[in-house]
Amino acid sequence: MIDADRIAFLNGEFVALGEARIPVLDRGFIFGDGVYEVIPLYARQPFRMEQHLKRLQHSLDGIRLANPHPIAEWERLIGELASRQPFADQAVYLQVTRGVAKRDHAFPQGAAPTVFMMSNPLVVPSAEQVERGVAVITAQDNRWLRCDLKTTSLVGNVLMRQLAADRGVIETVMFRDGHLTEASASNVLIAHAGAIVAPPKDNLILPGITYDATLEIARDAGVPVEVRPISHAEALGADEMWLSSSSKEVLAVTRVDDKPFGGGSPGPLFRRVWEAFQRWKPH
Repeated sequence: MIDADRIAFLNGEFVALGEARIPVLDRGFIFGDGVYEVIPLYARQPFRMEQHLKRLQHSLDGIRLANPHPIAEWERLIGELASRQPFADQAVYLQVTRGVAKRDHAFPQGAAPTVFMMSNPLVVPSAEQVERGVAVITAQDNRWLRCDLKTTSLVGNVLMRQLAADRGVIETVMFRDGHLTEASASNVLIAHAGAIVAPPKDNLILPGITYDATLEIARDAGVPVEVRPISHAEALGADEMWLSSSSKEVLAVTRVDDKPFGGGSPGPLFRRVWEAFQRWKPH
């Protein structure tokens, strides 16, 4: 259920979420012509704000849309929005579209961007999920070729996530041309022979902020890290498989396509990195 009284931000004003409105000709609604970010906050302290805002800029550059705010203003607005929420651990969602204009595929001239933000409670994996791991399915990655842009045009990801929902599992892990890319709403990493292996951050995956954090934490803990292409066979034959995202943090996969994976329980590298992640994040 939507909490209509929760405070949101729309085009310069803080309003009740239930009262926030955009015109039907907003290009975000008509074309999915916009980008978004999700920034986790622990005890109202942002997690890697700088990196999230840099990724926002990358996405805006990728769709040729000027950033409506400098970094300092984004930080101020996010802080004020967070301060207006009744919960401390938050997931701040922000979205920038190309604005309202006559329906035409070409960029409109002079349209003001639409800027929207809201905050939801940050729900991280349960103790049971951390202890037992989670189940996923696999599928061929048939999305467009600019997955590095965090755009609001998410129907490809939505369809992949629904495949998982139809099977009662948490995620769909995707492969393109015989190599691991990512999951519908997560990055994917594997562990093999004592090292963590991650797909390269190219145009085929979202450059995950938690992906980067997980690799940094692993290196700090003395765990070897490799970033390189991962074949389908290597991924499914790995010792461990992990999901990473702002809300999942880092989470072990223990069942793939209805079969136990990695012995059916989270592996020792996962436990080591997960514990380090918990110490590392804001409190």
